[in-house]
Amino acid sequence: QVQLVESGGGLVQAGDSLRLSCAASGGQFSRFALAWFRQAPGKEREFVAALSRSGNPDYADSVKGRFTISRDNGKKTVYLQMSSLKPVDTAVYSCAARPTILAATMTRVYDDYYDWGQGTQVTVSS
Repeated sequence: QVQLVESGGGLVQAGDSLRLSCAASGGQFSRFALAWFRQAPGKEREFVAALSRSGNPDYADSVKGRFTISRDNGKKTVYLQMSSLKPVDTAVYSCAARPTILAATMTRVYDDYYDWGQGTQVTVSS
């Protein structure tokens, strides 16, 4: 099990950039596939991005080309660099982790992950 704490959220204007961080403690971070999800008020939680142990990324179509997921195993941190932000990106962003046997494994399914952070609010004004 790993504990995850997000940071970096805030209020920005449309077109701005923001970088979210998710710091992990406990567990062998390098053995985890990682992901970001978001949930806007009144909407279902949705997949944003995932990153396998081997570094292969996967993005939701809505953020592809604007968001970049990355990891620093030495710092036990996963990042979500967000650019060209839009008001529709407003949501609580949460990171998630799961250990994987195969380095290339990753998933878009929230319930496939074992650990989740509490989330950080991102608000994009028009």
